[in-house]
Amino acid sequence: MEEACKAEKSRGKTLEPSSVTQLPESTNCLACSEDGRYLGLGHSQGLSVWRASSLIHAADWLEDGLEITSIQMTRVAETAYLLATIDDMGVARVFAYHCDSIHLLSVVNVMEDINKRSICLTFELSQGGHYGAALFSCNGAGWLEVYHFPSETWLKELEMAVSKTQEANSSPDVGVKWSPLSAATIIKPHKIPAGTALEGPEKVQTTDFLIHYLAVDVDNMSRQREEQSLNTDEEKTKERNECPRRCTQHFLLPCGQFPGDIKAKTQPELPVAVCVWWSGSHNLLHYLLQKAQKKKPADVEPLPDVVWPNAKEILCSAVSRCTRYIALGLNNALLCVWDRQSGSPLSVILMLATDSAFFRVQFVDYWPVSTDASQTSTAAEVHVLVVCKSGAIHTVTTGRGTQSCTMLLSERPKDSGDLPTITASVPFLRNLFLEMQRNGKMFLQDVINKNIVCFLIPPKTHLLATPCNPVYALNIKQQTLYIRGDLDLSYRTSSNEDSQSQLLIFHFGESDILKQYIVSPPESSRQQKTLSFVTLEENCNLYLQQRALSVDERNKAITQTWKQLEEAAMMEQQRHSRAAAS
Repeated sequence: MEEACKAEKSRGKTLEPSSVTQLPESTNCLACSEDGRYLGLGHSQGLSVWRASSLIHAADWLEDGLEITSIQMTRVAETAYLLATIDDMGVARVFAYHCDSIHLLSVVNVMEDINKRSICLTFELSQGGHYGAALFSCNGAGWLEVYHFPSETWLKELEMAVSKTQEANSSPDVGVKWSPLSAATIIKPHKIPAGTALEGPEKVQTTDFLIHYLAVDVDNMSRQREEQSLNTDEEKTKERNECPRRCTQHFLLPCGQFPGDIKAKTQPELPVAVCVWWSGSHNLLHYLLQKAQKKKPADVEPLPDVVWPNAKEILCSAVSRCTRYIALGLNNALLCVWDRQSGSPLSVILMLATDSAFFRVQFVDYWPVSTDASQTSTAAEVHVLVVCKSGAIHTVTTGRGTQSCTMLLSERPKDSGDLPTITASVPFLRNLFLEMQRNGKMFLQDVINKNIVCFLIPPKTHLLATPCNPVYALNIKQQTLYIRGDLDLSYRTSSNEDSQSQLLIFHFGESDILKQYIVSPPESSRQQKTLSFVTLEENCNLYLQQRALSVDERNKAITQTWKQLEEAAMMEQQRHSRAAAS
C-alpha cells in the first residue's frame, strides 16, 4: 500500500486539504446537518456549532467537566436543528440550535440514584427530528427506548424564548420550561415463558407465529450459551452472561406495504416504523411507530408487528437510503437482502469466498443515469459492500430477476495496519467509497474496476487522529470531508508549540481527479415517490412478475442447497461411523 501511495503521488493522484482550522480541545465527535449548512462538534468543554461554509463559530454550549463523546444533528425547520449527544458518563441529552443559540431541551437519563443509573450506549435521531432511539444498559440489562419528540411544540417554545430574550435583554433559557419528550415504546429482548411456543397446527393465529419465531430465537440463544459454557472457563462465561445484549435499530420510511403507510402520504419523510435486532438473534423485528404512540399499560411489553426470521444469526445490518431494502449479514457467510415492499427476501447469497465472519454491510450509492421518473423498480439492482473481520472487502450486486454477482474488491491484508476501520459510501461520487485504515492511510476506491482513484494526504506536519476510530463528517451538499488531524510530534519544534487538533477540509468537488465521478443525488422524496404507495393489487402483480423473472435464479439456489444438504449428510454419516468404530 505504501508503494502504491508513493506511485500515485508521483503521478499526482493525491488530494490534499484545501484548508485547515483549529478545533476545540479534545474534539471527540463531528456531525453535519443534512442541508450542509452547519457542523456540530462535541469536545471536552461541551458542544459547539459552526457554519460549514465559513467554519465560523455560530454558538457554544459549555459546561466544566462535561465531555461529549457522541453527537448527531438533524434539521427540524428552516432555522432550527436538533442535536443528540452522549457524554463520557453515559448521559444522553437533546439540544436545539436556533437563532445563533444552543438550548438544552432535555436530559434523557437523569442520574438520580448512582447505584441504579442507566448508561446510554447509543443515541440516534431520525431524519427530520420526529423520533429518537436510545440504547440503555443498567445492572446487566439492556433495552431500547424510542422517543416521540414534540418538535412542533419545541419550535413554538424556541420562538417564545427568542422573543423573551430580545424584550428583557436577558440570557437565553431563563425561566423557560421545555416540553418533555415522551417514550413511544420501550423494547427489550424477548423472554418467552415455557409452554407458550407454537407446538401444533391447531388454533393458529398471527400472534402464534410471532411467538413461535421468538421462542425459537430464545431457544437458539440458550443453546449458544450452553455451547459457550462448554468451551470456556466458568469466569469468562459469567462475564459474558452479565454483559447486556446490544441491539441495532433502523428507522424506516413509508413503503406502501404496512399499516400507517397510507397516512404517511402527506409526510413521506416521516418514519412509520423501526426495525430492531438483538445480538445473537436470528430475527429482524418490526415495530410500527404510530401504533406505539397509543397508550398501553406500562408493564406490557410490545410484541413486534412483523418478524422476519433468518436461517442464521444476524451479525450486521444496513438500510438503503430509501429504506425499502434491508441487508443482513448472517453467520456462515450468508447475506440476505429483504424487500419491504414485497415483504419477502429480495435475494439470499452464500458468499463462499469469504474467509471470516462479516463485520459490516452497507449499501453503495448508485444513481441511475436515466431521469425517467416513470421507470419501474422491477429492474432495479441493489449493490452492497461487505466488509469481513479479516479485512477483506466484497461487493455484491443483486436484484429481483437478476443473477447475483459477488466480486472481491480487496483481499485480506497481510499487515494488521492495513485493516479498514471506516468504509463509507460517498453519495455524490459515482461508484466510489471512502476507506480509512489503522495505519492512517485514507483513499477513494472504485468498486467497479477496483482501482484506487486517489489518496487523501494530510499536511506533512499532521497525522490522522485516532485512525482506529477516526473523527470525521461528510458534507453531502457541499461535497466536502471534514476530519480531525493531530500534530505529528516529529515536526514539533518546541515544547511550547501549540499541539491542538486541526480540522482538515477536503473539497471533493474542486478536485480535477474526481470531476468525472461527481453526480447529483436525487432527492429522497422523489426517489420515495417511485417506490411507495402502491395498491395491494399492484403490489401483488409486481411480486408475481418478479417471481417469474427470478425462477432461474431460485432453481439454481435450490439445486445448490440440495447439494449442500447432501454434503452435510455425508459428513454426518462419516462422523457417526468414526464414533462407532472408536
